[in-house]
Amino acid sequence: MTQTAPASTATTPPVPRRPGRIHRAWFVAAVAFVTIIGSAGFASLPGLLIEPLHAEFDWSRGTIGLAVSVNLALYGITAPFAAALMDRFGIRRVVALALLVISGGSLATVWMTAAWQLVLFWGVLVGLGSGSMALAFAATVTNRWFTARRGLVTGILTAAGASGQLVFLPLLAWLVDQHGWRPATVTVSLSALTVVPFVWLLLRDHPADVGLAPYGGEYAAKPAPVAGAARRAVTVLFKSARTGPFWLLAGTFAICGASTNGLVRTHFVPAAHDHGMPVTAAAGLLAVIGVFDVVGTVASGWFTDRFDARRLLAVYYALRGVSLLLLPLLLAPSVRPPLIFFIVFYGLDWVATVPPTIALCREQYGDDGAIVFGWVLASHQIGAAVVAFLGGLARDVFGSYDVVWYASGALCAMAALMSMAIRGRSPGPALTATAR
Repeated sequence: MTQTAPASTATTPPVPRRPGRIHRAWFVAAVAFVTIIGSAGFASLPGLLIEPLHAEFDWSRGTIGLAVSVNLALYGITAPFAAALMDRFGIRRVVALALLVISGGSLATVWMTAAWQLVLFWGVLVGLGSGSMALAFAATVTNRWFTARRGLVTGILTAAGASGQLVFLPLLAWLVDQHGWRPATVTVSLSALTVVPFVWLLLRDHPADVGLAPYGGEYAAKPAPVAGAARRAVTVLFKSARTGPFWLLAGTFAICGASTNGLVRTHFVPAAHDHGMPVTAAAGLLAVIGVFDVVGTVASGWFTDRFDARRLLAVYYALRGVSLLLLPLLLAPSVRPPLIFFIVFYGLDWVATVPPTIALCREQYGDDGAIVFGWVLASHQIGAAVVAFLGGLARDVFGSYDVVWYASGALCAMAALMSMAIRGRSPGPALTATAR
């Protein structure tokens, strides 16, 4: 009788087996998609909280923007460490814990009475939890489970965040309008908590765990856990920071974050409200951005599999910059066709930058691409954090958001030029050998 090695040892993986009619990788991607949707409520809420918190506690918009800033910054800084922790402890454990932290932090805001508590609960706790659920999660799942169709899968998982926005934003806007901001934060908490069983029961860390090869690739044994996750993340940062492409990717993605999460997601609703538009109508427009974001991001993933990622980024940033320069002319008390055109156009471009950015990180840095992308994502969130704070401060100082729209449009033009300066070839061997 032929004996097979036990499946639990890292050096003796289970005997490879043929995939079924539908490869297991697609089920893992589906679980990841649902997980990202379930945790997306936290990203939909900050823009809806600015006016209610200002009215109830008399906190300045700059103070509220500071809490959002801390959230966005920690979201980004946590991401590369989360990618390394997933290599050490597994995707399932890290993601489940992150969802519990998001749920607890969001729920705790119900009882806050001081601004520092908003910074602690929403800024620190939700920021740390959401950082572990960041796009590094999508990059890790894609890198492990897919060899073919990586661009498409990256686009689909990136679009999950927009789908979550689509699901939650109208509901949260209605709750805030009809029942106040507290029921909305409880809803976010429960949605994150609901996803935990799906992650724990259905998500798997590596194809070798179930005796399969990655989709479109060859079977490989599951690597042994990588010790020193924090040290590895920092070492990869220092290695990649010695290369020019890293700084170009980090710079362009910082501008991406500034012009999306920091500006539009955080300040579009209060800016539209300044022009007399009802909050529910403005939130509905952001939800429409989410609809077209799904289309644009999946399409961008498809394009990334076929075209030069640098040129795609240049086009995306240039078009985004033009649209932001025009936005102050389009805001009005009611929703008019030119504003709808902006919403559709901006939605198609919202996170279309993610698939080509991940592809360039993978091309330049090989097996360490997910961790490098985590650091690039950190720059994205730092850019978002700066503009989330400065946007609220500009509103307090100038009485409008116009100067922030114009500045962001100019930055997007700079990002388009930086994208074309990224080298098309890998600068050298992957960093893994020296980073571990």
